[in-house]
Amino acid sequence: MPSLKEIKKRIASVNSTRKITSAMKMVASSKLHHAQVAIENMLPYERLLEHILKSFLVSMPDIKTPFNTDRPVKRVALLVFASNSSLCGGFNNNILRMMQNTIKEYQDMGISKDNILIYSFGRKVAEKAKKMGLTSAGTFLELADKPHSEDCYKIAVEIEKLWLDGEIDKVELIYHHFKSAGSQILTRKTYLPIDLEEELHSDHERDLTSNIATKKAQDYLKKHSKNSNNKEDEEILPLNDNFIIEPDLKTVLTSLIPKLLHLLIYTALLDSNASEHAARMVAMQTATDNADELLRALNLQYNKSRQAAITSELLDIVGGTVNN
Repeated sequence: MPSLKEIKKRIASVNSTRKITSAMKMVASSKLHHAQVAIENMLPYERLLEHILKSFLVSMPDIKTPFNTDRPVKRVALLVFASNSSLCGGFNNNILRMMQNTIKEYQDMGISKDNILIYSFGRKVAEKAKKMGLTSAGTFLELADKPHSEDCYKIAVEIEKLWLDGEIDKVELIYHHFKSAGSQILTRKTYLPIDLEEELHSDHERDLTSNIATKKAQDYLKKHSKNSNNKEDEEILPLNDNFIIEPDLKTVLTSLIPKLLHLLIYTALLDSNASEHAARMVAMQTATDNADELLRALNLQYNKSRQAAITSELLDIVGGTVNN
């Protein structure tokens, strides 16, 4: 059995660790709030662009553009979004595992490592890609911490140029979709060739109003907010004679799709950033709770040992008195 001094020393150590995890949880919570605000600021543009593209899609459902034409896959680009730091639960491991599985799928199809380009958003992805001997098309460490629309636009333009020149035949995004503070969905999405119908009707639901991470609290909030947020799906009508489109519908749609592609990268980056902070907040909260439980057990053990020592001393005193 450990001595009182050893137990007391361990209690002080756990207390110190608990202070660190509690502080990190508060910092992650603050950063998560800023990330949620960034997503919220992006949503009006996303909704309006989706509305316009849906109207075009209803008018010309089978339209073909350079960005949605399928072709044989010989060279692939993967945009992988992770973080620069650790202590965020399984956030990075899940991303890296999906990246490895994706690469293995392409290798099984006969595509070599040399024909798989990796765009690394975050230090963890860059390190893993280098370790696996993959070809890096770009490393964006700063964007993983501070998403910026202009930089995402430049990356989107570079990828579009490679696609139009025929240097890559497929592009995929691997990231966490931020659904709520307690739920981040690991997502693998085809970026090019883009499936407009699938993309415009995909799940974009997010809870940006709360930092509560427990499942019970999230279910409660979701249940009680249904009545206030119960909106019917927006009815999309085809374009009619009230719209004058110059020079023609296909040309305008071809110029709008790159805007959607730019938005997809920026949205994935914002989602990944918010998911990282949410995962870290949950991990630090769990660590703090575990420290509290450990402290209770150690304090109980300390009190029992102390009481046993006092009882032993009392018995020695009483025994000595009786002998005398």
